[in-house]
Amino acid sequence: MTLIKSISGIRGTIGGKQGDNLTPIDIVKFTTAYGRLMKTKSDKRKIVIGRDGRISGEMVRNLVAGSLQGIGLDVIDLGMSTTPTVEMAVVMEEAAGGIILTASHNPKQWNALKLLNEQGEFISGELGQQIIEMAEDEDIEYAEIDEIGSYTIKDGYIDRHIEAILNLPLVNVEAIKEKKYRIAVDGINSSGGIAVPKLLKALGVEKIYELNCEPTGAFAHNPEPLPEHLSSLSQLVKKEDADLGFVVDPDVDRLAIVCEDGEMFGEEFTLVAIAKYILQHTPGATVSNLSSTVALKEITEKLGCTYAASKVGEVNVVAKMKEIGAVIGGEGNGGIIYPELHYGRDALVGIALFLSHLATSRKYCSLLRATYPRYIISKNKIPLSAEINVNEVLDKIAIKYQKQPQNTEDGVKIFFSSNEWVHLRKSNTEPIIRIYSESTTEVTANNLAEKIIADIGNIVQGEEV
Repeated sequence: MTLIKSISGIRGTIGGKQGDNLTPIDIVKFTTAYGRLMKTKSDKRKIVIGRDGRISGEMVRNLVAGSLQGIGLDVIDLGMSTTPTVEMAVVMEEAAGGIILTASHNPKQWNALKLLNEQGEFISGELGQQIIEMAEDEDIEYAEIDEIGSYTIKDGYIDRHIEAILNLPLVNVEAIKEKKYRIAVDGINSSGGIAVPKLLKALGVEKIYELNCEPTGAFAHNPEPLPEHLSSLSQLVKKEDADLGFVVDPDVDRLAIVCEDGEMFGEEFTLVAIAKYILQHTPGATVSNLSSTVALKEITEKLGCTYAASKVGEVNVVAKMKEIGAVIGGEGNGGIIYPELHYGRDALVGIALFLSHLATSRKYCSLLRATYPRYIISKNKIPLSAEINVNEVLDKIAIKYQKQPQNTEDGVKIFFSSNEWVHLRKSNTEPIIRIYSESTTEVTANNLAEKIIADIGNIVQGEEV
């Protein structure tokens, strides 16, 4: 059972003991602290909330809404929604901020408070630390009866989100309609089961095959959209002779694609494909995080544009995008950030842009994938226990490979060549160390990862490396 406080919000498993898990008391404490801080940052008194389809969603929603009202803030509740929809609604409602009740890719026993500022973007690490400290403050003054905040339910924001996507100049609805696509969708029993089919219908997709689109919160498989979890979608695409398949995570900010032959497009290449489409029409800079494929850098520079890498985490990617004026960015986990719409990972705009790219390329999905550089990322993780000193482990790995070029901005990234690297860092969302490695072949990528994992094992056991 776990409670994690990071730039990705307050995330934990439901139930258990206060302070060790995301219990009702912890939810109230952190929501209250967030609300108090937002009141000092803005004269606005509205907070937008929305949730994914998790079983714990209604319980968490009730606690969050009541806590915000109790300190005198008005709550706008979008109900079951998506992370990008809530982000956009904060701006549309001219609110002081927003809270999304979702643990993204984590299993059903998890939930979280994703905290937004008045721009509908994740709060900074500095503000997050202030909230963590304020949550322990017991000297709290709640609103008296005439100052209690209001509570309003607002439906229709997913439709407004979709309408904004359809109005984007690079979303080519006519080209998509002309193709009469047949598309399979895995909604992972969450809000994507509502939002994705609705978007595809608006784009003129001829036939939609729905899988796990009932938002029960009882996830049919591990909700992280990785290849090993997508066998059912792959089988559905082949069975129905579909043109492709889309899968999102529970809060619809990550997008993965299955080609017409049932093979994976590769979540790393969701961003690569969309970025190339954007750059061909609007040249400019691109950004991804340090754990993402080098392919984005390659295609960006081949088109005469500038690429930059950021620390892992949406807030860090957005900060770097703003710093260099990037036209497209995101993360290799299938997260697309398109500032023309808003500064947030958004699987819905990713779907619309990818279909526009596919339709105008006049290629099958698998043939489009073949036009991009061939890189393979091996994604591994090591569970953390109390006795593991992560900083010490990272320092010792850096020392062992000190002759190799390194980036220590976010964990340790070791470069073995221009297109071979290993990145290890402590996760913001799970009690694990992530070890990502990339090469031009799967064997080499796996070998690089296995070598570092063995080194970590020796360090933990007190052996020399």
